[in-house]
Amino acid sequence: MKNKKQVSFIAVMLMIFTSAFAFDNTSIAYYTMGFSGIIWYVVAALLFFVPSSLMFAEYGATLHSDEGGVYSWLKNSIGAKWAFIGGFVWLASWMILIVSTVSKIWIMLATTLTGRDSTGSWSLFGLNSTATIGILSIVFFLIVTFISTKGLGKVAKLAGIGGIAALTLTAVFAIVSFVLLAKNNFQFAEPVTAQSFVKSPRTGYQNPAEMLSFIIFAVYAFAGIEALGSVSDRMKNAKRNFPKAMMVGAITITLIYAVLILLWGASSNWNQMFKGAGANLGNTTYVLMSNLGLVVGKSFGLSGAASQILSFWFARFSAFTMLLSYFGSFFVIVYMPIKSFILGTPRKLWPGKLPELNKYDMPANAMWFQAVVICVLIALTSFGGRSAEGFYNVLTLMDNISSTVPYLFLVTAFPFFKMKTNLQRPFVIFKRPVTYWLVTAAVDALLLAGIISTIVDAIADKAYWDLFLEIIGPILFGLIGLYLYMLYDRVAIRLAKSTTPRMKQELE
Repeated sequence: MKNKKQVSFIAVMLMIFTSAFAFDNTSIAYYTMGFSGIIWYVVAALLFFVPSSLMFAEYGATLHSDEGGVYSWLKNSIGAKWAFIGGFVWLASWMILIVSTVSKIWIMLATTLTGRDSTGSWSLFGLNSTATIGILSIVFFLIVTFISTKGLGKVAKLAGIGGIAALTLTAVFAIVSFVLLAKNNFQFAEPVTAQSFVKSPRTGYQNPAEMLSFIIFAVYAFAGIEALGSVSDRMKNAKRNFPKAMMVGAITITLIYAVLILLWGASSNWNQMFKGAGANLGNTTYVLMSNLGLVVGKSFGLSGAASQILSFWFARFSAFTMLLSYFGSFFVIVYMPIKSFILGTPRKLWPGKLPELNKYDMPANAMWFQAVVICVLIALTSFGGRSAEGFYNVLTLMDNISSTVPYLFLVTAFPFFKMKTNLQRPFVIFKRPVTYWLVTAAVDALLLAGIISTIVDAIADKAYWDLFLEIIGPILFGLIGLYLYMLYDRVAIRLAKSTTPRMKQELE
């Protein structure tokens, strides 16, 4: 049997950081909720991220030799049927995420080169900017796929670059903010009061239902760590190091998020920054970083012109490091989800050579098939004029709840996984049944509360079409997963009749 190249603990930690941490999540939280975003991020961490990471650590340590990751976890907990449904919803949410975020790469590149988002004026072959960005995104994703098929070592290295870039931006922002606070006798630009930590300054997040809907943003900020389950079989001393990496990653990312949201208030007064026009969810990080440079320049006695130059370079630096971070994250998500689903399912299910590994032990054929699907979706969003904008909105809305539903499958399956008596468990954190049932109920309650509050908000705003699109996403992908299971069932029965009952036993 061919030896698989192993990845180190540090490499996995960087991959966790790249997958589950995004610097712009902190600026979005501050933009949306002010300091009160800290509370919701901590709540999401305590009731979702930390307990679910510990669950995933148990899954990964126990099934560390399985190639399937998320699919194998579900199959060994609640059976193949629900594993197909939940696994496909999970895989589809990653694909939609790629389509809906790939354009950010070019905004970051433009800001790096010019200090602002100039993509609106880009044109290739006489095409408008939307079509131009679409072509660039397709070429970019094909290149990412090509490089990723050359081995997990390259994925880990490029993901590591992204993780280092995210750490660098985080460190620079934190150091500069602390220096600014020291210079200003630790006076925050945004007043620090007890009320500011429990009430959002934004008018759209005042009542409990509206504030609770923010939990979807908070959960989304922590999403992605489960994708590392598919690398547990490649890790050195996986039984010990994989759970350790998951726990350290969960705690570290939670603390970093809380501190960074607070530090945005060191340089930016919320009302002055966001009451006027100019800032939005897409550019708020660059607006805040640009303001940080401006405030630092003025605080240290620089002239107005020099402060503006510093502001300009702060924006470019943040765009460049985020560009590297997103670049690295694409190499993780182009491989991890597809590997978890395709290689976790029986090879006989898939047509032809789709599930085969290349000489680098990568599912290259499946990755290229994924690339074709994603490129088609990118093309549909880029070349359809007004209908393309509508289709893009459909993808965004479908991704909203679709990105949360897979965690309901993984978390709900955990008690059933714990009740399996035929598994070797080298790592156990939840030892008593009452503990893991209570933790499962708490995490599920949080996820359902976020989904239900989002639905309630849509009904209150009479946004019935948006609500339909948000709900149809997981339903549609779940039905596709059910169809795959039915196909698998027929294949298994046919093979069992002609050869051996072993395939049928796998199904059970």
